[in-house]
Amino acid sequence: MRSYLQALNFFRRDWRAGEWRVLMLALVLAVGSLATVGLFADRVRQALSQQAASLLGADLRISSTRPFSPEYRKLAEMHGLRVAESRTFPSMVSHQDQVTLAEIQSVPAGYPLRGKLDINDGTTHVATGIPHAGSVWVDERLMRRFDLHIGDELGVGQRRFVVSARIVKDIDQSVGFASFSSRVLMNEADVAGTGLLQEGSRIAYRLMIAGEPAPISALRMALKEMLASGEKLEDVTDARPEIRTALERAEQFLGLAALTTALLAGVAVMLAARRYVLRHLDACAVMRCLGITQSALLRIFLYQFLIAGLLAVSVGLLSGYLVQAALVEWVMRAAELPQPGFLPAIKAALSGFALLFGFAFLPLLQLRRISPLRVIRRELGLPGVSGWLVYGAAALVLAALFLWQAGSFKLGIFVLAGLLVGLLLAWGVAWLWLRILAYTAVRYAWPHSLRKLATSSVAVQVVALSLGGMALLVLTLVRGDLLQNWQGKLPIDAPNRFVVGIQPEQRLSLQEFFRQQAVSEPELLPMVKGRLVAVNGQAVSAGNFSDARAKGLIEREFNLSYAQKMPAWNTLVQGKWWQRESDAAGIGHTPASPLRGNEDNNAELSVEEGIAKTLNIHLGDQLTYDVAGSHFSAPVTSLRRVQWDSMRVNFFVIATPGLLQDYPASYLASFYLPSDKVQAGDALSRQFPNMLLIDIRDVIEQVRGIIEHVAQTISVVFVYTLLSGLLVLYAALLATQDERIHEAAVLRVLGAESAYLRRLYLSEFAVIGLLSGLLASVGAVALGWGLAHYVLDIPYGSNRFIWLAGVTGGIFLVMLVGYLSTRRLTQIPPLLVLRGE
Repeated sequence: MRSYLQALNFFRRDWRAGEWRVLMLALVLAVGSLATVGLFADRVRQALSQQAASLLGADLRISSTRPFSPEYRKLAEMHGLRVAESRTFPSMVSHQDQVTLAEIQSVPAGYPLRGKLDINDGTTHVATGIPHAGSVWVDERLMRRFDLHIGDELGVGQRRFVVSARIVKDIDQSVGFASFSSRVLMNEADVAGTGLLQEGSRIAYRLMIAGEPAPISALRMALKEMLASGEKLEDVTDARPEIRTALERAEQFLGLAALTTALLAGVAVMLAARRYVLRHLDACAVMRCLGITQSALLRIFLYQFLIAGLLAVSVGLLSGYLVQAALVEWVMRAAELPQPGFLPAIKAALSGFALLFGFAFLPLLQLRRISPLRVIRRELGLPGVSGWLVYGAAALVLAALFLWQAGSFKLGIFVLAGLLVGLLLAWGVAWLWLRILAYTAVRYAWPHSLRKLATSSVAVQVVALSLGGMALLVLTLVRGDLLQNWQGKLPIDAPNRFVVGIQPEQRLSLQEFFRQQAVSEPELLPMVKGRLVAVNGQAVSAGNFSDARAKGLIEREFNLSYAQKMPAWNTLVQGKWWQRESDAAGIGHTPASPLRGNEDNNAELSVEEGIAKTLNIHLGDQLTYDVAGSHFSAPVTSLRRVQWDSMRVNFFVIATPGLLQDYPASYLASFYLPSDKVQAGDALSRQFPNMLLIDIRDVIEQVRGIIEHVAQTISVVFVYTLLSGLLVLYAALLATQDERIHEAAVLRVLGAESAYLRRLYLSEFAVIGLLSGLLASVGAVALGWGLAHYVLDIPYGSNRFIWLAGVTGGIFLVMLVGYLSTRRLTQIPPLLVLRGE
């Protein structure tokens, strides 16, 4: 208790003296940045989860082609969850003399469990129930195709129903192409009268479950062990890979921005803590003379740092909460986001304390070992501690922080390794350059300021300044280029329609149709249905895998394709493609004959890296597929990364043309349909009734919305980075202020004038600024390339202005801050400095 009171008194004294200003401000910025990103991302993630649940109509949905075991419902009800079961089946529907295939869904009372159907019955816009007996709700596609109006009759099986509403926004759709046919929603009580549910009917059963997150998570784990063959457990991560990919990239981008702020804040804490320790050497020596023990001395300073940490972390959390609340109002005004959980705030607070004690603990250990002789021998400084120990402890703290906050072990390791290598290279280059400069200055009698730069402390100062400069460059120049390129990935004319089921003989007539409708002709891509039956000669089945997704992939047919050239929106990650880019045209081009590619009979396969990981497929494995009863085998010669958010046609497996071009194939395509040519889509469905036209406008809007929100949010988050960068500049120069004060006093005693001292320091600051600016430019370009290549998956073109801005900005900022921090040195009487008063 006594140590705590002493620490509190010392803290109040140092607070009034301004000793804690830099250190606490650095902690506030670090915790505030991490809290802002964590709390905001948590709210958005919860909102997207709720939105995803509304798309599914539930939190969990089990799909099957057979009736469910009653144990599923009992288990869900035991967990206190709500349950509803619906049935979906394809059927022909008719109106007057028109007939088409539609997806019929029968729903019980209480449907949906999550979300609301938007309908238009002339008065109502949000459904408060389900269709009444004898009536149906139909979607807009069927309304346009049959030219239906509210009150018209629609024939379904043996009965006729009144169309009582148009579905404006649908939910609870299956995943995959089959889910995009016209939809008819009817009351469960009306299904029996249609006569459609008979032996052999193609019925899809859906068990929908909703409730609180904890029991839902527990039920999900239990159901994974209970699912039978043919049963699939779905949530939004299975439903929308485009949205998931965009959200993951957004979170990574924001997370790296917050971690950059934390890194800069850690550097400022380290510099401020070292200055604090150096300024308290005399006080510690006096206390040691008065009999205080080393452990008691350490406790006093630890308590002070703990008090400072509690105050700074509290202010940081408060600022983080207020900033993210303002972000929600500014960026997502129309969205009603749930309140954030406590976990992001706890992570930000723990990260703040980790930065504080990770960077400050070892200097405090040095204080406890201070010698009482310093009272009479002022030349005694800090007890020797290995620099590798100090920086190693800081590196371990940063490593743990990066791996914890990054959310992805791979991303955390990549960023951490790049950071540590970059810092070591920067320190080595700075140290070597300063040594060469000092040697040259001595040999050619250059100014005194250049001769004393060859020290490790100045090299550390240069690295710290370059980190701050890098943050400023990334904020002002690189960020805009990255976000602009990312937004450019999804242009205004991105494909918003898919057409599936194109037969080889229909390709020419389909192209003619697009020309007549004045719509850009799509690229027709071949698709062959095949089932994976063996890997390396060993038969595979669902029983070989424990993962539910892997089981589902093995049990269903793959959509295979063939191409001579890799799609431009795919990236090769392993192996080698089978043809150079200069060779014949491949995927993305439509040849005149039904057979595709050249006569190359080489058998090779390229597999998407995600599905390869799920199915434990590696480079060189021999895969065997069954296509319409005929088997073929080929080795995996490459793995690809697919841009799911490109809104283009993507395939898990692509083969060489000679391997698949003789198998029966259909074609599919993606294209952009302008809003003023929507009727062209209806005409396509009427002229080619066997084709399925899929509208993905909602998915595009969600992905575009995520990118736009991140573009706005990142500007606010980088304000923390900007402030941290400036703080590092200030702390780096402040760290050597006491040395400069003493040096100035000695030089003034020897007759140096104020003008000479100003020139001396400005020349020193100019050299430090030049080197810091060069290193900052290199770091900004490297960081921009890494973010573009590994996070956003976009091409990166370096802005040449970065180098000019880095060098000139580095010199100007360091000289400006240095001048402001040293202009009072010439006003301090030398006698007071030399006497330690």
